[in-house]
Amino acid sequence: MTAPTASTVASVLQQFHVLTKPRVIQLIVFCALIGMVLAVPGVPTVPQFALAAIACVGIYLVAGAAAAFNCIVEKGIDARMKRTAWRPTARGELGDAQTLLFSALLCALGSAILYWWVNPLTMWLTFATFVGYAVIYTVILKPLTPQNIVIGGASGAMPPVLGWAAMTGDVGPEALILFLIIFLWTPPHFWALALYRVEDYRKAGLPMLPVTHGSEFTRLHVLLYTFVLFAACLLPFVYGMSGWLYLAAAVVLSSVFCLYAWVLWRDYSDELARKTFRFSLIHLSALFAALLIDHYV
Repeated sequence: MTAPTASTVASVLQQFHVLTKPRVIQLIVFCALIGMVLAVPGVPTVPQFALAAIACVGIYLVAGAAAAFNCIVEKGIDARMKRTAWRPTARGELGDAQTLLFSALLCALGSAILYWWVNPLTMWLTFATFVGYAVIYTVILKPLTPQNIVIGGASGAMPPVLGWAAMTGDVGPEALILFLIIFLWTPPHFWALALYRVEDYRKAGLPMLPVTHGSEFTRLHVLLYTFVLFAACLLPFVYGMSGWLYLAAAVVLSSVFCLYAWVLWRDYSDELARKTFRFSLIHLSALFAALLIDHYV
């Protein structure tokens, strides 16, 4: 039997890394980190900084496990969609048993880190998020209802709550405000993507809103959600979590998002839907970055 070469091992490791959906995980950890920072008044001490770093590692591992499990469940769907057909599970380069073992190991390691070196509450909340995304959303909601992304968005909105719990051992109203912002941001973000990928979702047999209710109905809902999101983005200032710097950023970013949604509703094009999706990523990242900067100014 020929021993595996270094390049072969590196290729397999890269395939496993791809299963964790690194770009998505980076945004998850970033949002969790914002929750951690906002939970600590002033500049973190060295022990608090170390705790935050350990919590980020644990959350990263469990989130990566959920992403890998998602790839097993959706490998058939992924294979029929251009956006996801390149994933190792969809191409048959990694088997179900390998991927499941990889997911289980990541989840177990991340959970152990959170339980023993952070606190049990953060571990259980993170594990509940894993179940919510990997099982409730992926297995049950996604193939069942066009409101899948609305209901399942609760799992995606959990990172700042996890970060807050990691530093304080509880879940305060500030963490719930951050949760609400991401929860309301998720539908217009994903529906913008679904609008220009509608044929992919139709071929895959997934009941995304543009497939079941059409483009105009979906675009109206994108617009309405951006209006509600605008109001939610003001809550950190109203509640006293942030100051004028954040408020200015929130108003500008949310106004631009609403403008994108308005134009998308009135005069649709795939290119505009793509730009709206891309801006939604900028909106959330810049909004949370403004919260972070405002916290120290």
